[in-house]
Amino acid sequence: MMKLLGEEWGRNAGNCRPSVEVPGSATRWATCSRGRRMQLHRRNFLQLATGATALSATGQTAWAQAYPTRAVRIVVPVAVGGANDVTARLIGQWLSEHLGQQFFIENRPGAGSNIGTEAVIRAPADGHTLLIASSSAAINATLFGSLNFNFVRDTAPISSIVRVPQIMQVNPTLPVQSVPEFIVYAKANPGKIAMGSGGNGSPAHVIGEYFNLMTGTDLTHVPYRGAAPAVADLIGGQIQVAFTEMATSLGYIKAGKLRALAVTTAARSEALPDIPTLGEFIPGFEASQWIGLVAPKDTSSTIIAKLNNEINVSLGDPGVKARFADLGGMVLPGSPADFGKLIRDDTEKWAKVIRVAKIKVD
Repeated sequence: MMKLLGEEWGRNAGNCRPSVEVPGSATRWATCSRGRRMQLHRRNFLQLATGATALSATGQTAWAQAYPTRAVRIVVPVAVGGANDVTARLIGQWLSEHLGQQFFIENRPGAGSNIGTEAVIRAPADGHTLLIASSSAAINATLFGSLNFNFVRDTAPISSIVRVPQIMQVNPTLPVQSVPEFIVYAKANPGKIAMGSGGNGSPAHVIGEYFNLMTGTDLTHVPYRGAAPAVADLIGGQIQVAFTEMATSLGYIKAGKLRALAVTTAARSEALPDIPTLGEFIPGFEASQWIGLVAPKDTSSTIIAKLNNEINVSLGDPGVKARFADLGGMVLPGSPADFGKLIRDDTEKWAKVIRVAKIKVD
């Protein structure tokens, strides 16, 4: 159309005066000696622009439907091992097999998972850089006062994957057999029971402080550089209680080296069906660790829907469910909106605990 308009103007250029714009009018007029006036409506240009935008949107949709077009990086913002890393590798393998491109894992630990998280947030929103996120992201939103990002605002939820309980466990020499007995004992010995965790602000620490607030106990926090050394000292008797991931402690519990008192999820775990939940003794207590997949904000909804659908299919697979059960985890399918709500709710919940308990990072 633009070419035709140019040709028409060129044929009449010798007989026409320069065009003028009538104030307040949407029309440009060119007056020609033949007595004809050529009307160039601005709406023609708007129609052209709208058409170009539509073509662009169509192209973007087609590109998103063809996703992935190359290898996809899944960033795990913690070290190798543990529930986050295992989850990433299980889901990455499934996506590689079903979406025709390699989904490879990159571990980028540091700063309580904030280094890897920010790297993904700053990546192009094309679906080729994704993040394994956990409840640590909801905790860090309040724990760290000067982050360069806002997790809720700057990420696009794709899908929750698994819910992993923490285990409340004690050294077998502690004279308690149940949660009610532990609460009575702790209240009789305020400040004398050492509670180990994987570090200040770790999920185990925050859950332990949540337990203090919900029960009126006064457990003394002892931070370690990771959950494994905390469990080692719990076995050795240097500390008396810890709330850790099931995968870290399950073998020691089955071997009788640790005594499990409860799991922190709302429902009992299939891995330890005889162990009660804390909620059975403390109404309303729920403090599980969730793990899911997110992308940088502004990632195409078509890409997000494609990934969400494939992940939900994987979570219905008996083999995948069995692997997560080995971690003590329960698969957590759902929509991107469901996952977004979970993130927001947990962020608000842990913000209250952190502020009341005055939890600080090192």
